[in-house]
Amino acid sequence: MQVLRSTIVVVCAACVFVACGGDSPTGNNDNDDGGGNTREILASPAFGANIQEIFDRRGCSAGNCHGGANSGGLTLASGSSHGNLVGVTSSGESPKILVVAGDAVNSYLVMKLEGTQTVGVRMPQGLGALDNIDLTNIKNWIDNGAANN
Repeated sequence: MQVLRSTIVVVCAACVFVACGGDSPTGNNDNDDGGGNTREILASPAFGANIQEIFDRRGCSAGNCHGGANSGGLTLASGSSHGNLVGVTSSGESPKILVVAGDAVNSYLVMKLEGTQTVGVRMPQGLGALDNIDLTNIKNWIDNGAANN
């Protein structure tokens, strides 16, 4: 009976360790983008390298989201996304501004990403909420002036 109890305890502990992620040598953790690149919160993220990368990695700029006809009036495709965000009035909740340079709290993009808007659904729709790293980097980019860099 003691052996059976010990075996059950070991199996349960292993299940908890695996379910919680553990410290995997393969790099599969919350800060990994799936390609082995460790992500981090940046004090001054650049739009092209950091913010557009989030839109692309998360599928926001894909054809079936904000890269095609079903974009809800917002295109996030590389090369045009910055101009479609900063200082632009939302088509979903007027007169909200999508990105208010220097003011993440009052930027409609942040409201949509956090799910605090009053119209429509949280973004990215159907893909799960952004993690703290991506959301903080977007907020930091906005609070630092939302430069097109």
